[in-house]
This record gives sequence, structure tokens and C-alpha cells, in this order.
Amino acid sequence: MSASPTLLMVNAFIGTAGYKKLYQELGFAVVAEWSERKAISLVRKTLPAVIVADFYHQTDFRDRLSNLESLLAAAQSAPGTRILVFYEPAHQAALNHVRQRLRIDVALALPVDEAVLRATLAPWLECCCSR
Repeated sequence: MSASPTLLMVNAFIGTAGYKKLYQELGFAVVAEWSERKAISLVRKTLPAVIVADFYHQTDFRDRLSNLESLLAAAQSAPGTRILVFYEPAHQAALNHVRQRLRIDVALALPVDEAVLRATLAPWLECCCSR
């Protein structure tokens, strides 16, 4: 039997940290990280099958639009890694700008419907397991 595919959780919102159990129930080996810098290091060392991250925009960011651009840039070299982002609807415009430059496979607005989250992740798990 093969090892479970790794899902990297990068949490900025407390609410999305609660999905860890759902990811485990689906069959992912979950690695949780609150620091974007540590998450980038993990992506470079061990490519996860899936990255799930919280997106937010702050007007005081000088050189970027969001908290995730560095992480997303690091993940671009791994086309097999799926990227799912949670975002507040108020940040839709900033997310659209980031998506023009960096790959995000799926973006789900908060609050997230768990059935939609499961339906999004289940095919990715099957794809990972068939490799």
C-alpha cells in the first residue's frame, strides 16, 4: 500500500484550521503550517500533493497584493501539486489579480460548504493515488 498523499495546510484564519480532520478523513497525510516562510521551505523540500491556503489582501503590503504570492510562486514549478485557496469575498478583486499571474486551481469563498470542499478534494486524492 502506498503512503497517503501529503496535504499542506497554510492557515491564516482560525476557522479554516478546523478542516484538518476532514482532510484526514479523505485520506491525506496533513502537515499544518501557520508561517508562510516555513510553508515555502516545506514546498521546496517535499512537494505536497495538495496545498490548501488562506488568502488575504492588505493595502499596506508594499511589494505584493496578498499573503500568498511567495508561496504560490514556489509552487508553480510543481504542476502536479494542486492548489486550493480560501478567501473572504471582500478580497475577490485582489485574488483575481493574483490568479492572472499565478496558478490557483480552485478558490472557495468563506464560509466554505464542507460538501463542496470534499467534492473538490476527493478527485485530487484519487489522482494522487493513481500515480
